[in-house]
Amino acid sequence: MKKRIVQVGLGSRAECYWDALASTFADGYELVGFCDINKKRCEWAKTLLKKRYNYPDIPVYGYDEFEKMIQEQKPEIVIVTSIDRTHDDYIVKAMDLGCDVVCEKPMTTDEKKAKRILDAIERTGRDLRVVFNCRYMPPISKAKEVLMQNVIGDIKQVHFEWCLDTSHGADYFRRWHRDKHNSGGLLVHKSTHHFDIVNFLLDSTPETVFAFGDLKFYGRENAEKRGVTKFYSRTHGSKNAKDDPFAFKMEGDENLEGMYLNAESEDGYYRDQSVFSDGISIEDTMNLLLRYENGIQMSYSLNAYSPVEGYHLIMTGTQGRMELEMIAGTARIRVFPMFGEVYEVPYEQLEGAHGGADTIILKDIFAPDGEDPLKRAASHIDGVKSIMIGIAANKSINTGMPVRIRDLIQF
Repeated sequence: MKKRIVQVGLGSRAECYWDALASTFADGYELVGFCDINKKRCEWAKTLLKKRYNYPDIPVYGYDEFEKMIQEQKPEIVIVTSIDRTHDDYIVKAMDLGCDVVCEKPMTTDEKKAKRILDAIERTGRDLRVVFNCRYMPPISKAKEVLMQNVIGDIKQVHFEWCLDTSHGADYFRRWHRDKHNSGGLLVHKSTHHFDIVNFLLDSTPETVFAFGDLKFYGRENAEKRGVTKFYSRTHGSKNAKDDPFAFKMEGDENLEGMYLNAESEDGYYRDQSVFSDGISIEDTMNLLLRYENGIQMSYSLNAYSPVEGYHLIMTGTQGRMELEMIAGTARIRVFPMFGEVYEVPYEQLEGAHGGADTIILKDIFAPDGEDPLKRAASHIDGVKSIMIGIAANKSINTGMPVRIRDLIQF
C-alpha cells in the first residue's frame, strides 16, 4: 500500500521532491496535498505533474490551512520546503498530528525554534530527517571513506573556504533569503551545508564559535561607494536593469514565469529583486573560528561575490593532510602523508543535480536498500549541530564575543 505524503512550500527547491515522488518513487508513495502561501505556485506544480506524468489532481491548501490538510488527507509523511523561518512551525504541527517529517536544510533559524523541534520529537516520538545532500556528493563520500581508514591519523586542524560566485551567491540577495529574519543569514541558510560536511567527516560536536561578518559588496550603499548611479528595485519592467549583469530575468523561462512571475498577484513576492537595493540584512563576507568538543580547531570563510565558485577544505592530522578542492565544477582529493609521496584519490563521478547527490539522497530517503557504511542519513541531532554553528556565529557577530553552543541549547 502506498504511503500518503504532502508537501508544504512549493518554491524552486520543492520540485526535486514532488517530481521524484511522481516518477521514480511513484510505486511507493502518493502525493495527496500541496500547501503554500501562494496557491498559483501550487497550481503550477500540478500543471507540470500533469504534463510530465499525467499525475492525478492534488488538493491545494493555503498556508493557513496546513492542519486542515493533515486532518483531511491523513498523510504519513510531510515534506517541508517552505522558507526557513517557518520550518519549526510546520515540523511541530505535523508531528503533533502524527506525521513523520522530511525537512530541507536548515532545520530552523534560531535556538528557540530548534528547542521547539527537539521538544516535539521528545513529546511525539516522530521522526525528522534533515536533508543534507552534500554528504552524498561523491567527493565528500569518498573523503569520508578515506578518513575512516585513518590515513591522516587523528585530525587536529581544519580550514574550510567556500566561495559563491556572482550568479549563485548573488541569488541569495535577490530572494527572500536577503532578509535575515527569513533565513538566519548565509551562516545559517547556506553554511549549514558546509558545517554539516565537517561535522560528518569529523564525527564530532561543535563547542565554541567566534565570528565576524558584514555586508561589503551587495546593497545600495556599497554600490554607491563604487560609483554606481543607476538603481532599480527589481528587474522586471526596469530600464536600469537592462545592462546590469546582476539583473535576474524571468521572462522567457516557462518555469520561472509559472512559479513566480505569473504568481505575483497572489502574495506580492518578487523573485527578481536587485542585489543593489535597500532592505538587505544578511552578510556577504563571513569568517569564523570554531573549536569542537574533542579539541579540533577550524577556521572557515564564506564569500558570496567571488568571480569563481568552489571550495577548499583542508584537514591536517597526526599522520598527514587531506585536501578537497572543487573549483568551477571540477573536484579532486589529495592526500599528503606525513612522510611519503602525495597522491590523488579517485572517486566516481555522477550525473545529476549537486554532482549526482540529489538522486542518491532521494533514494536513501524514499527507497533505502540496506545499511549505509558511511552513515550519511542525517538526523535531527545532525540538523541541530550544523545550524547551531551558524546561530552561534550570528550571536558572536552581534556581540563581538565567543559563544558556547551548549549555553544556547542542550541536545
